[in-house]
Amino acid sequence: MQPPARAVDIPVLRLRAVNAKPLRAEGQYVLYWMIAARRARWNFALERASHQAINLRLPLVVFEPLRCGYRWASDRLHRFVIEGMRDNAAAFARPGVAYYPYLEPQPGAGKGLLAALAERAAVVVTDDFPAFFLPNMIAAAGRALDVRLEAVDSNGLAPLRVADRAFTMAHSFRRFLQKTLRPHLDEFPLADPLAVAEFARASWLRAPAIDPQILARWPRAPAGAAIDLTAFPIDHGVAPSSIAGGAVAAERRWRDFLRDGLARYVDQRNEPDADATSGLSPYLHFGHFSPHQAFSELMAHVGWSPDQVAARPNGKRAGWWGATAAAEAFLDELITWRELGYNMCAHAPDYDQYESLPAWAQKTLADHARDPRPAPRDFDQLERAESYDPLWNAAQRQLTGEGRIHNYLRMLWGKKILEWSPSPREALAAMIELNNKYALDGRDPNSYSGIFWTLGRYDRAWGPERPIFGKVRYMTSENTARKWRVREYLARYGGSEQPSQRSAAR
Repeated sequence: MQPPARAVDIPVLRLRAVNAKPLRAEGQYVLYWMIAARRARWNFALERASHQAINLRLPLVVFEPLRCGYRWASDRLHRFVIEGMRDNAAAFARPGVAYYPYLEPQPGAGKGLLAALAERAAVVVTDDFPAFFLPNMIAAAGRALDVRLEAVDSNGLAPLRVADRAFTMAHSFRRFLQKTLRPHLDEFPLADPLAVAEFARASWLRAPAIDPQILARWPRAPAGAAIDLTAFPIDHGVAPSSIAGGAVAAERRWRDFLRDGLARYVDQRNEPDADATSGLSPYLHFGHFSPHQAFSELMAHVGWSPDQVAARPNGKRAGWWGATAAAEAFLDELITWRELGYNMCAHAPDYDQYESLPAWAQKTLADHARDPRPAPRDFDQLERAESYDPLWNAAQRQLTGEGRIHNYLRMLWGKKILEWSPSPREALAAMIELNNKYALDGRDPNSYSGIFWTLGRYDRAWGPERPIFGKVRYMTSENTARKWRVREYLARYGGSEQPSQRSAAR
């Protein structure tokens, strides 16, 4: 479902002026500061930058930097982003576009680069993203730059600003989406924003020139060349994942899922042995793949049209779209649950703090904070997967080895950390540290949703009241193994351990 090309601009709800500075009339190019939507397709920010270039009759510079001083910087995360840069270098090899990837060699070495590029820019466009260090970085850039800085939201099907509050339950957010989402389905980004006729065939385009002094001080990362990660002061103990990064790998994973995984999604997505999930989460997090593309191509795949949407919202997981059961189940994850996390980060600045938990969850966890813990584990033991629970150990090994945990087991993983930690606050700190250090999709709004869900966010009080958990939902490895097939998963990630009813139940 690709809407007709817009000749003017992007939806107004997705555009935010970061500062009040004017456009620079004498600017030599439009600068796109690519920091979250790291892709050349289905990208509202790139579309906005290309429209600005068309309107101003200027070429486009796409600047994609990677800092090395951010928290949890590692070989794994660097390699994933660098593989995306390789794909972007090929995608931006077009007339009128200069692609400038930059790898910071030391913390702080890239300071001043954005400002130097902006000195010759007529306007700077960047990605709006509501989590990690990006909001503060964007705000600081807006204060520092002497030219207009615009932030563009490409995060989800619903613009971040369509809601004016943080939703606390999936049902209420789903119902809200069902009331408000339909008009936004007619406002998708262009599949290829640089292919519009005004840009692709503009006779006035010339190769944008980047100041040689800038390139001498901040060298462009080599496109397609092998990068020696040992040269960067990052965590070399977190090895690159076998999961390849970049838009090409994301497309390949998506095609495989549509062909082989979608039909199994309803019945097998929670089966660790089946591994029937889409695998898109790392690509969505790093911006190598667009949720708009996923929606558009999924609905074309199942033969859906917008007139199949139900007339009234009901807040239910299935039925409102009028699509196949598999498509609706996938959309509930892609849209409802994923965008619920983005909604929280956009409207609750304390989204990553213990105090952001619902009051009932904080109370019940406080009531049981002094309950005895069975064989508590310290952080180092957790990190090394040294527990008495083979299924939990397997999930932790998948996380440290591959950079992901099967979706269903990620919930169990968090519940057991709560059970084994000296306090709920220490459990939260351990979950955030392990997830953000090792997971390819860590540091993401959706990732924080999963972590905080284990402590009661987006959930209700459950009975019977239990030690340690109180009224927070309870999970065990024994029940998980009874409900879902895990034998092959344990064989793959369990090391030399063998499952047993006793160890799984403890």
